[in-house]
Amino acid sequence: MSEPALRKIIHLDMDAFYASVEQRDNPELRGRPVAVGGARERGVVAAASYEARQYGVRSAMPSSTALRKCPELVFVPPRFEVYKEVSRQIRAIFAEYTPLIEPVSLDEAYLDVTHNLKDVASATQIARDIRAKILAETHLTASAGISYNKFLAKLASDYRKPNGQFVVRPAQGLAFVEALAVGQFHGVGPVTAAKMNQLGIFTGADLREQPVEFLVQQFGKAGRYYFAIARAQDHRPVVADRLRKSVGSETTFAQDLHGFQDLLAGLRPSIEEVWEYCQRTGILGRTITVKVKYADFQQITRSRSTVGGIASLAVLERLCREIVEALFPLPKGVRLLGVSLSNLSNGTAAAGRQLPLGL
Repeated sequence: MSEPALRKIIHLDMDAFYASVEQRDNPELRGRPVAVGGARERGVVAAASYEARQYGVRSAMPSSTALRKCPELVFVPPRFEVYKEVSRQIRAIFAEYTPLIEPVSLDEAYLDVTHNLKDVASATQIARDIRAKILAETHLTASAGISYNKFLAKLASDYRKPNGQFVVRPAQGLAFVEALAVGQFHGVGPVTAAKMNQLGIFTGADLREQPVEFLVQQFGKAGRYYFAIARAQDHRPVVADRLRKSVGSETTFAQDLHGFQDLLAGLRPSIEEVWEYCQRTGILGRTITVKVKYADFQQITRSRSTVGGIASLAVLERLCREIVEALFPLPKGVRLLGVSLSNLSNGTAAAGRQLPLGL
């Protein structure tokens, strides 16, 4: 069986997107540590500027922790409508180069430019041109990773952040992967990385030494994915406008959450991200699931289903609130929360209603 033809994939990722938009629109915030989110005692950081990150401030961190790390931190409330409008501008730029655009979130997307609308042979040059146009039209910076598959392009986009780009060519893929710590791999979270470390797997080179049978035994179906990426292999195409089986978002917290309002605040970024996907794609989901991982790593999920689909952010928030209420009293602290929608359908055909298309 022959290998699939090599693609030219770009992963574009806006730099500190929410915080950068706030600094762009308010000159007084430029050069200062900024957090998008609530400054209240039980607030959570939704995004942090690079100035704030130098102090160790990160997204999903409790606001109180962020303030201890950076007493000069400036909190600003999120303006999601503004972020969506900027995202629309960015997607319009992408569309000038290729119709094969797979959005990941408001601020990142994969582009397949193997055959592009500009007839430019170099994916590196296309990435450079797109980043320059984003800067000219939005006054914001983006980083890019360029490679022959999505896994490597995603890794490469983090390599020269902020406002840079990095290319991993076919002859470099294997060496690039083997030198990285497994915790840097997209798709390997902190818990999985810790388990790999316990098994003596610390780098891509260590991972490549493991038989596929061993990886499947230890990690289930994901073991085959780990086996492939250790060899710099990823045959997933860039797919535009796909209808997913589910859409979800989750957050791991720097400190365990205990109170009802803590959990609601912790869920908020995930709820916003899931709803943004629904708006952008016109998708309705009929089942909402809240995922909870406790401090001892015990994991539970709780779901609610509707007849016609969750057609508003208010309904999504209400269902999440009801699920969280039913969890109390908590048996222990919560280290991770997630929200997902399933039983998806095209909103234009569901119950005669249509979600506003964000993009």
